[in-house]
Amino acid sequence: MNVSRLFLFWQFLSNKPLGRYLFNRLIRFINPYTGALKADILKLEKGYALIRLKDRRGIRNHLNSIHAIALTNLGEFASGIALVTQFSDNMRGIPVEINIEFLKKARGTLLAESRGQLPRFNHELEHRVSADIRDQENDIVARVQVKWKLGYKDEH
Repeated sequence: MNVSRLFLFWQFLSNKPLGRYLFNRLIRFINPYTGALKADILKLEKGYALIRLKDRRGIRNHLNSIHAIALTNLGEFASGIALVTQFSDNMRGIPVEINIEFLKKARGTLLAESRGQLPRFNHELEHRVSADIRDQENDIVARVQVKWKLGYKDEH
């Protein structure tokens, strides 16, 4: 599936009964690694994503908090889905660098929020998109910066 069409599926499904549930299961099928987080997209607009991650044993560490790599994956997911909502059919992107700042132990249900505008470009470039991850007290537990390499698919 072309990732640029994901936003069209969201627009079609999100306001229908079980639509968001089906869309989130589709994401897990398209990207099994990200799907293993079992995070759910709550809101998706052009350049914006809000994703919920429910706390569970499978993503916890030995300190009884959500594992650092689960937080990193959540931030990358939020930044990426916010970015691809703006892609045309011939665009592509891949993360080439991820930086994360851990501010507080992450426990309980988390919300990852990302806003990012796709720059205009006609050749390959690198573009940063950030995501903030908040806990139930609305405290930022982690800040994620993802550097995306953006380009166009080969035409031949």
